Amino acid sequence: MKKRMSLNTQILLGVLAGILLGAGISGLGRDSSLAENGLYAAGLIGTLFIDLLKMVLVPLVFTSIAVGVANLRAHQQMHRVWQATLGFFVFSMALAAMLGLAAANLFQPGKGLPLAMFQDAMQGFEARQMSLPDFFAQFLHSLFQNPVTALAQGDILAVVVFALLLGIALVVGGQRYANIVVLLQECLELVLMLVGWIMRLAPLGIMALLLQLTATQDIHLLAVLMEFILVVVGTTLLHGVVLLPLILYLATGMSPLRFWRGAREALITAFATSSSSATLPVTLRCAEQHLHVRRDVAGFVVPLGATLNMDGTALYEAAAALFVANLAGIELDPVQQMVVFVTAMLGAMGAPGIPSAGMVTMALVLQAVGLPVEAIAILLPIDRLLDAFRTAVNVEGDMVGGLVVQAWIGEPRS
Repeated sequence: MKKRMSLNTQILLGVLAGILLGAGISGLGRDSSLAENGLYAAGLIGTLFIDLLKMVLVPLVFTSIAVGVANLRAHQQMHRVWQATLGFFVFSMALAAMLGLAAANLFQPGKGLPLAMFQDAMQGFEARQMSLPDFFAQFLHSLFQNPVTALAQGDILAVVVFALLLGIALVVGGQRYANIVVLLQECLELVLMLVGWIMRLAPLGIMALLLQLTATQDIHLLAVLMEFILVVVGTTLLHGVVLLPLILYLATGMSPLRFWRGAREALITAFATSSSSATLPVTLRCAEQHLHVRRDVAGFVVPLGATLNMDGTALYEAAAALFVANLAGIELDPVQQMVVFVTAMLGAMGAPGIPSAGMVTMALVLQAVGLPVEAIAILLPIDRLLDAFRTAVNVEGDMVGGLVVQAWIGEPRS
């Protein structure tokens, strides 16, 4: 009997095919009918794949967090899970933001490139600005909403908070609500079955998304901003390939190769979709089935991480602020760089639920140290490429967090 090709192999072949086809379409030029039809087909397939993942996202987040918290019945254990999870998130994001600042100070991307050469792009762009108090008010407002509205609108942060509170209530209620816990567990199993079906389309969906990414990049602009791109991609990869695996090895003893073998479905999906939320169903699947994180721990840490733990984003926003400062010819002193460090972390953790939320948080970082907010327009054309790398690292941090938390609350080593 002929052995069927594994899903991981199919996904890797889809990645290669997407990049090669995208490069071929880019070579044909946008005006070619073949290129136009190819991009249209890729858009349909890629959108279908992302929409299917988003379809199961809200029920998956709600059931996995509620069940995860409810199954952490020992109050002492729950307390340790909270401590370990939040401690890891803050530590890894701080490390990433410091790395972004260090690399930007060392290589100084943008030095020698006058801001005037981007004047046309900046004139046609109006950044939506938000002060730090307004940002905090918006963030707190987004935490507590009508759960039915949050579920219907896909407001993930509000869904996470409601699921957390419901899980805690189920723990406090004990055996009285055992039937509800069983019902939620069965719903979670059904949703995970749907995720397994959707993942059969992953090779085709990822191929289509990477084809679009490769074919639609502006080569001239990439060449002009190549130094900044290399600094961001290099430091993001350093954090994802060296620092996070090192933390994982020191905390759990798991080798990086074993981790990447278990995590690659989620990492490739994150790279292709550039969305931690859309990738969440795949991330949970990898954490539980391939990396063997306990369901109660994974169901708590991973969805929470998808909304709060953004290593790649913190690194990018810190480096981008110094890049804009170099373009503007402004020297940021150590105090101003510390402000960048703090606001980059806050912005990465609490993007408000409004359109172009990432640009709002980037504006917050620039505004905090008096940099021209309109310079965000320079970053927009290359943001999709950089977003692919930072999202993959965001998702990696969630899976590493699940493994580290599980080791932290587990039995002490003999």
